[in-house]
Parts: sequence; C-alpha cells; structure tokens
Amino acid sequence: MIEHLAGLHETVTYQKNLQVMLYDNDKVEDYPPHWHAPFELIMPTLNGYRAICNGKEYLMKEGDILIICPGVIHELFAPPKGVRIIFQPSQSQIALKEMDLIISMLSPAAFITPENAPEIHPTVHRLMLEIKEEFYEAPLYAASIIYAKFLEILVLAGRHHARRAQQNFEVQNNNKQKEYMEKFLYICDYINEHYADPLTLEEVASMAGFSKYHFTRLFKQYADTTFYKYLNQKRIAHAKSLLVNKELSVLEVALQCGFSNLSSFLRMFKIVTGWTPTELRRIYEGDGDYTD
Repeated sequence: MIEHLAGLHETVTYQKNLQVMLYDNDKVEDYPPHWHAPFELIMPTLNGYRAICNGKEYLMKEGDILIICPGVIHELFAPPKGVRIIFQPSQSQIALKEMDLIISMLSPAAFITPENAPEIHPTVHRLMLEIKEEFYEAPLYAASIIYAKFLEILVLAGRHHARRAQQNFEVQNNNKQKEYMEKFLYICDYINEHYADPLTLEEVASMAGFSKYHFTRLFKQYADTTFYKYLNQKRIAHAKSLLVNKELSVLEVALQCGFSNLSSFLRMFKIVTGWTPTELRRIYEGDGDYTD
C-alpha cells in the first residue's frame, strides 16, 4: 500500500483527476511508522485492524472508523485475514479556515465506534461506504461528491468532540456551558494562528477572562490536555514540517516555531516525538532507522 516511502515520509499518489486515494485493502501486511500530508480514514469491513498513532493504540472492529490527522506518525497491523477501506484525501483541495481547528480538536486521531459515538457512527459508516462507491465508479463530479462526504465526516467528528468537551465543563447552566465552549473554540483558534508568538498562560487566560488557575482547569476539561502541552504540540508539528527543508538550521526551525532558545526546543522535541530534530531529519531523508 505504501508506494513511496522515504524514511518516515510517505508521498501519496492520488487517483488521476480525483486528488484522493482509496484502497479496498486486503493485504496481510504491516506498515512501519510513517506520516503523510493528507488525512487517512480507515474502516475495517472484514475482521479488525490495529493502528498506533503517536504511541496510542487503536483496536478497530468491523465498521469502526479511525480518522488519522495529517502529519501524525502512525503504524498499521493487519490480521491474518481481513479487508479494510483506507481513504486518503488531499488537503490541497480544501480551503477552509476551520480546518486547522478541526485538526487540532481531533489530533492525533479520532476513533468513531458504535459504543463511543452512537449518534454519529451510523452516518459516518454510511458515508465511508458511499465514498468507496463513488471512487470506484468514478461518475461525473465524483471528486466533488467525495470531498463533500469527507467534509461531512469531519464536521460530524468535530461537533461530536465539541459536544463531549462541553459536557465536561462543570457547570449546570446550559447557557454558561455554551459560553465556555465558544470561548475555548476561540482560544484554540487563536493558538492555532499564533503558536509561533511568545504566548504565555497568563496572557491567554486573561484574553479568555479567567484567572490562570481557573483557565488551566477549564482548558484541560475542553482539550483533554494542558495549555502548554497543546501549544507545544502545535509548535512541534510545525517544526516537523520545517525540518524537511534542508536549508534551515535546527536553530532557525526552533525560532520560527516560537521557541526562544535551542535547548528548550531540543528538549520539547524529544518529549513530543521521541527523536531529536537531527535524527528525525535523517529519517525524513531516508538515511536513518525509525527504531533509533
């Protein structure tokens, strides 16, 4: 299935005129750690499948859907017998300001099952089957229909995440829950646009109208992570993309991603990715071993 792999970086070859790729994959083959620019949506249709995304394991049953966000390092493990849809749509065909926010909410992956998302799973399951049908039949306007269905899946997954986050806020008043939700959507959008700036917890908490202690607790309830971990994940994700450019030094990458000094960048990069920037750059170039 992986046609072009250099180190960890997979270059996806899209179906001509569609800018999407879809496999009705039945290979008894495991795929090593890799990442790519497009989303990857996986749905087993016969037996299960297993994936590890950024170190987290997902055990899929028939009909479960896993949405892997762009740039996430993941590996895949096939059972002795089985079939699964693997769908990879190009982001270049989508120009939406909300896309960064959706990726941040779902990253590293969104797992949609009848148990954890009963209100959206039947629709997402149906949309995946319809995307497969459109891909193989390739009728007129197939690309537009496929992308419309893909965007519907992302919206359903994003809204599901937002509803669950809203329920986490420890307030009884529905209007107050909605107010908090809107504030933290705005805050995450702001971080997504300004992560390279010297943001501080105190500054962003003040922007939201909370003390830093109250903000810290509410942010964890909304994003299921801390403010600084969320911020650093955004910075490191951008750093990973910059490291592909051999003309940029590691220090230049660090400064462009919002780190004030090289040592803090190196320490955080190692914590988030498990590699140093130099090691990951060698892996991207196909000169390293991903087991280092």
